[in-house]
Amino acid sequence: MRLPSKTPVATSLLLLLIAAPSVAAAQEATVADVLFTVNNLWLLVASFLVFVMHLGFTALEAGLTQAKNTVNILVKNMSIIAIGLLTYAAVGFNLMYPGEFPLAGIFGFAGFGVGTDAAGLTAAYDPGFTYWTDFIFQAMFAATAATIVSGAVAERIKLEAFLIFSAVYVAVVYPALGSWQWGGGWLDQAGFYDFAGSTIVHSVGGWAALAGVILLGPRLGKYVNGTIRPILGHNMPLAVFGMFLLWFGWFGFNGGSVLSADPGEISFVFVTTALAAAAGITGATATTWIVQKHPDASMILNGALAGLVGITAGADVVSVLSAVVIGLIAGIIVVFSVVVLDRIKLDDPVGAISVHLTCGIWGTLAVGIFAAEFSVVTQLIGVLSYGAVAFGAALVLFWMINKTIGLRVSADDERRGLDLAEHNMEAYADFQIFTAR
Repeated sequence: MRLPSKTPVATSLLLLLIAAPSVAAAQEATVADVLFTVNNLWLLVASFLVFVMHLGFTALEAGLTQAKNTVNILVKNMSIIAIGLLTYAAVGFNLMYPGEFPLAGIFGFAGFGVGTDAAGLTAAYDPGFTYWTDFIFQAMFAATAATIVSGAVAERIKLEAFLIFSAVYVAVVYPALGSWQWGGGWLDQAGFYDFAGSTIVHSVGGWAALAGVILLGPRLGKYVNGTIRPILGHNMPLAVFGMFLLWFGWFGFNGGSVLSADPGEISFVFVTTALAAAAGITGATATTWIVQKHPDASMILNGALAGLVGITAGADVVSVLSAVVIGLIAGIIVVFSVVVLDRIKLDDPVGAISVHLTCGIWGTLAVGIFAAEFSVVTQLIGVLSYGAVAFGAALVLFWMINKTIGLRVSADDERRGLDLAEHNMEAYADFQIFTAR
């Protein structure tokens, strides 16, 4: 029997040795492509979840305010998402991620509009996903700051005044301040840390809300002869529904801020986020039960949001136990913040300042307290810097609007309700309304 020649065998082995690196390279390329796709998919899902938060804000604000102003709340929240997306596309994205900072890490601008190469695969600051994925995720955050303001100034601000303020604040102030940390600006270089926006989103919105409330003044009939008169929201089930929608969306808010589909990091952030919210409910429930002698539903739902705002700055760097403590303390301080603001006659119908500003500050400082790699002093510097500029800019904007077209509706329109006064429409028929005396 004739044996086959050895030459073909040797040649085959040689070819295999030559081909092996290219096969390995192809496998690596395939894995990289899969990871790229999965990262993009998760960030787009997170964008959808953040988008749903706007429905949560709408339901929460509508439920905690009077029926006669419901249409006005709906119109404002529909307008905010449009303003946020359009202004972020026009200037905001390139303000927040300018690439270079001619003014020593304080201000930079990469130009008007959004755009990239033909493939659309160049991210602004991370090669792990496309430029367009990056933009839409960040754009969903942009309108949130203005939404925070909406609830605090509800029931007495002119619609056109609010829309003008929101457009300028979201287009310029929010992204310029965001660049200080998320865009690689001076606070990022100094070691300040804000994972998903306790300060950059929530406190920046909260400072603006505080400025608006100061200049607007309280609603008619809220403070009479030295007493505080409660003006009750008209639909508590709707408000609680809004809270749960916000909690649901927060998994995208915090989970998407991992900026990849890393299963370990995302699942950990989900856990710290959920536990902080649960602890916030517990803290607010216990506090109202002790202080007010009964568990207050509106305070409890704000306790959940307080816990969520509190954990947002450090959801990826604090321990699970620390997340519970942060949420618990947030749930406690939000109750006292609401009480104190009422006593100094700062009328915030939905508790937005207490939830987003007070607890945003607490959550930012908590990073320095509970995460050893960060400094409380640096975190405080960031809080104060953001506060000074955000509050100052909002105060100037509101003041300018007040001096031109006016901020507040007339007393007659406020008593009648903004739905009829500004929209010639009612949300409900035959619903009893609050009458100021």
